[in-house]
This record gives sequence, C-alpha cells and structure tokens, in this order.
Amino acid sequence: MSDPTKKKEFLFSKRNYRFLLLSMALIAFGFILMAGGGSEDPNFFNPEIFNFRRIRLAPTIVLMGFGLAIYAILMPKKKSK
Repeated sequence: MSDPTKKKEFLFSKRNYRFLLLSMALIAFGFILMAGGGSEDPNFFNPEIFNFRRIRLAPTIVLMGFGLAIYAILMPKKKSK
C-alpha cells in the first residue's frame, strides 16, 4: 500500500518541462515554415517549393527542436535541498 504522508514527485523538474515546451514550439514553427508553396493548378509548376526556407531553414529548425527535446528528457533533475 502507498504511504499517504509521502509527497508525490513529478518525473521531470519544472526546468525540463520548460525545455520540452520550447522544443515542441520549435518543431511546430519548423513545420509551419515548411507549409505552402503549392500550386492551385496541377498543370502549373511553382518553383517556390524549392526555396531556401522550405529546403534548408525549416528542416534545420525541426531537427534543433528534436535535439532540444532529447536534451530536455536526458537532462538530470536538480537536487532540492
């Protein structure tokens, strides 16, 4: 049985959750940057889908977000005194 006097603890600290939220925001921002550039007419090719923002910048931001999420998960919890 569980001890009712024992204080429940979260798996991560507040700092870890902040980094996780920041990483989710970075990932979402990267996917938003990738959006668009399509053409309404299938017979017309829009070269805008191959610009720097969609090919280089957005995937880099998404990868940075995933890296930050991994860091947030693996970051050690600070010891409380």
